[in-house]
Amino acid sequence: MRLQYFGKMPEYAAFARFYDSLNDEPEPRSRKMLRYIDRFAPHATSVLELGCGTGAVLAGLGSGLTLTGIDQSPEMLAIARRRCPRANLFEADITSFSLNDRFDVVLCVFDTLNHVPTFAGWRAVFERVSEHLRPGGLFVFDLNTLGRLRSLSESPPWVHHFDANTLIMDVEFDGESLSVWDVQVFEHVKDDQFRLCHERIVELGVPLAMVREALEVRFELLEETDSDGNRPDDESVRAYFACRRRE
Repeated sequence: MRLQYFGKMPEYAAFARFYDSLNDEPEPRSRKMLRYIDRFAPHATSVLELGCGTGAVLAGLGSGLTLTGIDQSPEMLAIARRRCPRANLFEADITSFSLNDRFDVVLCVFDTLNHVPTFAGWRAVFERVSEHLRPGGLFVFDLNTLGRLRSLSESPPWVHHFDANTLIMDVEFDGESLSVWDVQVFEHVKDDQFRLCHERIVELGVPLAMVREALEVRFELLEETDSDGNRPDDESVRAYFACRRRE
C-alpha cells in the first residue's frame, strides 16, 4: 500500500469532504431541534446555527424559517452552500462573531461547543448568543460530557470502512478536561494507492455544574436532558440544554 501524506492543516480542512460519510443521518438531529422550537419558540421565524459545518442540520429545518449559519472552516462552508443554498452562511469564530442581526433561535449542536478549547471561550460564546438573540429568544445546544470523553479515550481506536476508504480514529484524554481526536482517513486513490488525510481535533469537557452557573448570568434554563430524556450528569453520553434569553 503506497501512501501520500497531507501534513498538518487547520481543523476540518482535509476532513471536511469525508465528514458526511462518517456521521449518522442528520435528519434525527434536525427533527430534535424542530421539536425544541415547536415547544419553546413556536412563533420563531429565524434560526442561527453556530458551527453549522456542512449545513446538514440547517437543511433539515424545512422552508418555514429564515436560516443563518456560521463556521470557522471554509471547506465545511463550501459544502454547506451547495447543500443549503437558501441559508445565509458566514465564516466566523463562534467566540467573537458579530452579525448585526438578532434571531429567534440559536442552535449549537453536535459537539460544536466542545471544540472551543477553554471555558473562557465558552463564556464568550454564551455572551455572543445573548447579544444575537431577540428578548426571550431560544438557545439550544448539546455537549459531550467529561465522562463521555474519558470513556472514549479508554476504548480501542474506531476503525470504519467507507467508499473504499478507511477511517482510524483514536481519542486521547489528558485526565482533566482536554481530549484530542486523532483522525486518519486512508483515501483510496487507485489500485493499491492510498492518500493519508490526518487531523488532530481538540474537544474540551466541562463539569455540567459549571455550565449551568455560566448560563445563569444571561439565560433561564428551560430544560436539560441526556440522550434518554433524563437529567444529565457528568457521566451521561450527551447533555442537551434549552435556555431562554433573560429579558
